Amino acid sequence: MTAPDPRDSDPRDREALTGVAAGRRRRRERRGEQPMVPKAEFTSYYGRPVIKPPVWKPLDIAGYLFLGGLAGASSALAAGAGLTGRPTLARNAQVAAVGAIGLSVVALVHDLGRPARFVNMLRVAKPSSPMSVGSWLLSVYGPLAGGAAVSTVTGRLPRLGLLAGLGAAVTGPAVAGYTAVLFADTAVPAWHDGHRELPFLFVGSAAVAAGGLGLATAPLRETWPARFLACAGAVTELTASRLMNRRLGMVAEPYRTGRGGRLMRIAETLTVAGIATAVLGHRSRALSALAGTALLTASAATRFGVFEAGMDSARDPKYTSLPQRERLRAGEGSRAVTG
Repeated sequence: MTAPDPRDSDPRDREALTGVAAGRRRRRERRGEQPMVPKAEFTSYYGRPVIKPPVWKPLDIAGYLFLGGLAGASSALAAGAGLTGRPTLARNAQVAAVGAIGLSVVALVHDLGRPARFVNMLRVAKPSSPMSVGSWLLSVYGPLAGGAAVSTVTGRLPRLGLLAGLGAAVTGPAVAGYTAVLFADTAVPAWHDGHRELPFLFVGSAAVAAGGLGLATAPLRETWPARFLACAGAVTELTASRLMNRRLGMVAEPYRTGRGGRLMRIAETLTVAGIATAVLGHRSRALSALAGTALLTASAATRFGVFEAGMDSARDPKYTSLPQRERLRAGEGSRAVTG
């Protein structure tokens, strides 16, 4: 028995095909098979970040985010409680707002290094700068919140205190949410790409914190506005978080992995548990206090989680370069279709 002559076979079987031709032939011969070579991962020169991560201190800036949100939402809660005849809840919320905004300014100044840097930001009003707008918001909101609290605690100048409280309630939501615009205005991928949902996430988290504080400190008969605010804030926060994770794609990975992901999962778990406890235990003072503590902790974990996720996305070059490449390809494809 003799071996077959190689010359009798189809010449195309002996061709060394590469590139597109080889791919087409393999697809014709073996439908449905996956390539054996894994997709290459992006790395930058020497593994260095493409952008420079912010030099902000985690405790100062994440604490500033949490305290500012707590203050702004507490002023809104205090106004609602005062107008509906719940004096203890109104007083507690006003005092909490003053304390929180004072500590938040201290944290901000500590991160800046010296108070003169904060004062210098007030030399010019620049509407296009979130930092400038935020500095002026703090300068307007702080005295209003302080005047309302002093009037309520001392019982003096009640009309002036009422006006100050209403002014703080109007500017409070802006204080709670402007930091989201400030973060989204940076080049940090996890913050910048989440510019649509971050304001809702921050305002919702602030409402959760203020509602939790009200549940923990007010008499049981006056906690209904705090419970309602906490529930509304939780729905807003959780919805915004889910939408952001779905829309951002791979850029949302830092919100699910690492330190930021752990904090975000803790925040979500505590938020759901706190709301369930607040609703089911609305007749128990102990359960209301427990729910309020859980909601306060959840809000703080959310702010620290967002901060850590952004820092992780800034350190890893793939979150900067790969989305840019995808946008360039999408732009080239749309121009080709238009042409």
